[in-house]
Amino acid sequence: MSTVSHQHSINPATEETLASFEIHTEAQIQLALEKSERTFKTWRRETFSKRAALMKQAAEYLRINKTRYSRIITAEMGKPIVESEAEVEKCAWNLDYYAENAESYLKADIRNSNATESFIQCTPLGAILAIMPWNYPLWQVFRFAAPALMAGNTALLKHASNVPQCAKGIEEVFRESGFPEGAFQTLLIPGSGAATIIENPVIAAVTITGSEFAGSVVASNAGRALKKTVMELGGSDPFIVLEDAELDLAVKAGILARYQNTGQSCIAAKRFIVVESVFDEYLDRFVDAVKTLEVGDPMNRSTQIGPLARPEFVTDLERQVQSTIHQGAKIVAGGQPWAGKGHYFQPTVLTDVLPDMTAGCEEVFGPVAAMIRAKTTEDAIQLANRTPYGLGSSLWTSDIASAKKLARNIEAGQVFINGIVASDPRLPFGGVKHSGYGRELSELGIREFVNIQTVWIGPKKQ
Repeated sequence: MSTVSHQHSINPATEETLASFEIHTEAQIQLALEKSERTFKTWRRETFSKRAALMKQAAEYLRINKTRYSRIITAEMGKPIVESEAEVEKCAWNLDYYAENAESYLKADIRNSNATESFIQCTPLGAILAIMPWNYPLWQVFRFAAPALMAGNTALLKHASNVPQCAKGIEEVFRESGFPEGAFQTLLIPGSGAATIIENPVIAAVTITGSEFAGSVVASNAGRALKKTVMELGGSDPFIVLEDAELDLAVKAGILARYQNTGQSCIAAKRFIVVESVFDEYLDRFVDAVKTLEVGDPMNRSTQIGPLARPEFVTDLERQVQSTIHQGAKIVAGGQPWAGKGHYFQPTVLTDVLPDMTAGCEEVFGPVAAMIRAKTTEDAIQLANRTPYGLGSSLWTSDIASAKKLARNIEAGQVFINGIVASDPRLPFGGVKHSGYGRELSELGIREFVNIQTVWIGPKKQ
């Protein structure tokens, strides 16, 4: 275990230390694992209706305490307060959704076979370890926790080290809503401590939302222990604008898709691939809109661009921008860290970006849009696929019939036609290639962490 003794909650807008929490000791971790295992033995036998009632209570608790949790999110990682409030509401919706649908998603499926009777049923796996990121500090966790708990599993959370108040707040939601002790627990540990927990026999499976590097490390550790994993990793989502797109809508949507959460999202539009015939007009309108974005205190309701979550993210973003410029791209808006206190970076637009330039091939995690020219529709799709990532994509065109066909050629887990990529409890979410594997949400997400069990009852049919 690391020698780090505390996790610190630091406001990225003011650089003020808000709180410090002691890292859990090995003894505390072992106690949590034992509690999770013990609780699983009874929780797995609870009825769906009992689990659903508790899940509904958790949703209501979140809504009642929306202001408090929203302010914690904004204070810890800098998300504009209006977006933090929307995140809390979305978490409550997800809890309600699985309370209402989990039983039907996991009901026994009768199958004809050579048995007198045969069916497929879903049984819980056990304790699931969730390794979660800071950028949507409540949503990413509740997105996992609602289906996992409704399926009868217990959950252990290793959250990002810069959002300990969010991590403890999520545990509070389940505790105060009446879930049994041990059903959901937060572990305050450094990233280096996850490997030992993954190896522990109590852990049945692991889910991670994070960087490509973090995912590869977790997958390696889990593979050695023969534990199932679900990976939701990085993205360099294309935002494809064809010549028949409605540009007003595509510009407005593009601004939101790139700059919400200050650009710190795996499913943010990062590469704007625009067909040559409309490129200049789209770029001009986009830049004009970017220059109106309000940068400032994320607690102000008018703020659209807050700080980046950590100081090193500013440094890395500046490196990516300067590298892309040195490779031949041009800055048409922003391009620099914001002067003064806080981890701010100007809303930035780079044009004449080529696929092999830094902003064209790396994941850019901040308020920087890379504009790429495409000669034709076919060229645009090829450019969209020219990335190791495959999480989401957005396609803008007036020809829906053609768009449906083009969607099959886009290498991504999500294709949004005339809309921005977003997660929705009703639809499966996940990626391909280096963006990970497995799915969250919908009926597919809840089935990731169950034993899909075949039951065959004899005698054999003659």
